[in-house]
Amino acid sequence: MNLAFALAAAVLFGTGAYLLLNRDLVRVALGVVLISQAATLTIVASGLSRGEAPIYPFDDAAAGETSDPLTQAMALTAIVIGFAVVALLLVLILRTVTAFRSRELDEIASEEAARDAELEREDAGEHDREEAAAE
Repeated sequence: MNLAFALAAAVLFGTGAYLLLNRDLVRVALGVVLISQAATLTIVASGLSRGEAPIYPFDDAAAGETSDPLTQAMALTAIVIGFAVVALLLVLILRTVTAFRSRELDEIASEEAARDAELEREDAGEHDREEAAAE
């Protein structure tokens, strides 16, 4: 792997990990995107070889100088899967922002804890009424 590709993948991964630790949901999604792109760059860089495009029919004179198509196919698959994951993440973020009217993880967690506490109080009150009716 070329040093430039390794450094670029490291910077992408580091930036993605930094964004993933953030409290904003959009930045978390961007962190996932950057880490996915770092993985794709690593796959492409690991199979980097100079040669002709692997398109059939192969030329007999350049038979030994053909690029490896497996890494290109894996990188294309990783790009497609990464795009699908990003689309799913953005839809989940949109649904969360619509439901909680916030994209900060702390505010969402506190509102969800308040909802859980309210549901537990309702269940405890209902349980007390059922026990009183049974006696």
